[in-house]
Amino acid sequence: MKILVGGSVAIDNVKTPSADEKNLLGGSASYAALSAAKLFNPVNLIGVVGHDFPQGHLDMLASKGVDLSGLERSEKASFTWSGEYHENMNDRTTHDVAINVLEDWKVKVPKDLQDAEFVLCANMAPVNQLQMLEQCKAKEKFVLADTMDLWITIANDELHEVLKRIDLLVINEGEARQFAETNNLIHAGERLREKGTEFVVIKLGEFGALLFGPGEKDFFRCGAWPLRELADPTGAGDTFLGGMTGYLAREGAVKPTFAQLRQAVVQGSMLASFTCEAFSTRALEDIDSDILNKRLAAFREISAW
Repeated sequence: MKILVGGSVAIDNVKTPSADEKNLLGGSASYAALSAAKLFNPVNLIGVVGHDFPQGHLDMLASKGVDLSGLERSEKASFTWSGEYHENMNDRTTHDVAINVLEDWKVKVPKDLQDAEFVLCANMAPVNQLQMLEQCKAKEKFVLADTMDLWITIANDELHEVLKRIDLLVINEGEARQFAETNNLIHAGERLREKGTEFVVIKLGEFGALLFGPGEKDFFRCGAWPLRELADPTGAGDTFLGGMTGYLAREGAVKPTFAQLRQAVVQGSMLASFTCEAFSTRALEDIDSDILNKRLAAFREISAW
């Protein structure tokens, strides 16, 4: 089994009400690949970084089971995001986005990775997601993708094409309402499925997630771990998606049952909770199976009745 994760690998500058951190590891593919590698490795990362990208970030990813042979290096500057979270940590202001290496990037999947059975198109331009999917040749594969409000607005046609070629879409609640053109999240999940993907997950942040499937009873509501301290929510959604992918790969679930997808949602949710407990990937880096299983057991206990 192979996992292929494509998306942005970035430098983040993040300010919160309690701290201000610079030159952090960021990017959708970084979080997703590291999260997936907590459950299955190696995970193969596809992306591009610039001449200024900190080597320490790459060394950390490689040491945690992320294969960087598909990561391109450019003479341009790296993709950089600078933002600030406000008091309730749900409101965020983006101060600067430097596209740099992503401006004319075209996804290149090495031939030895084109047969990957699990393909994760992390948040990136839909045209890049389509480029990645064009090169994935496995006869049987499970494809997951994320998106954001920007692509819904400026690349809607390409995003619709992506949905026809994937098996599962992960999207947050505001974007689901925007894309499905309804305020009712149940209707939103159903409408998004009608656009082509078999499964949809709507992320609810601190309130968990909703999973939609094709059957009449294929619906699951997952809660979230009750965080007492929220340091930095950046990358939580990418961690969630990576965790789902890693779990499915560990189970060999190229054609997952709905029960397996339910478990994948729970695994992703718990891994995402760790990401929120420290800046960047710092908390996620130190998670091992014992720590994760302890939180999963506690979550099962508080969620059962």
